[in-house]
Amino acid sequence: MDSPRLNRLSDVAAFEPGTARLLSATHEEILSGKTTDVYFVKTRDILDACGRLDVPVVAEIFARHGGVFAGISEVVRLLEGSGVEILSLKEGDTFSPREVVTRISGPYSAFGMYETVILGMLASSTGWATAARECVDAAGGRPVLSFGARHVHPAVSSVMERAAVVAGGCVGASCILGAKLAGIEPRGTIPHAAILLAGDTLQIAKVYDDFLPDGEPRIILVDTFHDEAEESLRIASELGKRLSGVRLDTPSERGGVTPELVREVRHRLDMAGASHVDIIVSGGINPERIKVLSEAGAASFGVGSYIAHAAPRDMTMDIKVVDGKPLAKRGRIPGITENPFLERIL
Repeated sequence: MDSPRLNRLSDVAAFEPGTARLLSATHEEILSGKTTDVYFVKTRDILDACGRLDVPVVAEIFARHGGVFAGISEVVRLLEGSGVEILSLKEGDTFSPREVVTRISGPYSAFGMYETVILGMLASSTGWATAARECVDAAGGRPVLSFGARHVHPAVSSVMERAAVVAGGCVGASCILGAKLAGIEPRGTIPHAAILLAGDTLQIAKVYDDFLPDGEPRIILVDTFHDEAEESLRIASELGKRLSGVRLDTPSERGGVTPELVREVRHRLDMAGASHVDIIVSGGINPERIKVLSEAGAASFGVGSYIAHAAPRDMTMDIKVVDGKPLAKRGRIPGITENPFLERIL
């Protein structure tokens, strides 16, 4: 769907989004400026009238709090072909409070209108990547998968899952588009719904085993109908060496997944000769729980809400050079703020 670029305030008045649509912005609407703040379009009109719209500037972006940087790939896609130069940290780099993470140089007309969009892209992805990295660090080398798509609007679920993998360090993601954009295949087993409809965990485990291609891990959810340890032993007895893991997702109404539960399941599996079966845990997982569940014997973690609900890292863009002269608003230091970790990416 074509979406003409906004150039003047009159274009805003003429724009009608229509009602027969989903509420999220299309790619074309983002690229054409429909999701920016209106005052940046007003600024174009005013600067154009002053003859100053195309003045060369240098703008720097920083965050008030440190984190793990992500989202710059979308900014590059937004501004490619505009004639600007971008120096930036790499996705996955850590940064300190108020450290310059991105520097954009070029005529103000080429990127000024997109300030809202640029900051939003970086703020959200960086927030998700930071939360994912916290979980990955807490896991100490054990795999962490991002399962947070159900906790955010589907328009941004793929952005979140990609950030969690590419910058945060998660080894997998369940959201199909998010995983594909991160360059990996989506990962996941089956939900409680499948087991409830089948009526028995063991029955669906057998069908699942027959259905999956060779080489794909057999991981079975074991908390639907019976005691988790009992169910794990039933499945392990039936599938034998083909069983890769059991997943514990015990709801909070029954106390959630506790270290004691993980220890019991691990011990009973070992006693039954199923030491090869990993324990995967999910449901309300955060860095603190990852640490204690790791010590209890959990082998990998599915994290949803902790990543999805992460606060964005608020980003600020400052004009620091105008027409070759150092300049800044009060409270900021005029001129470029050096950061040797910035690399030319556009």
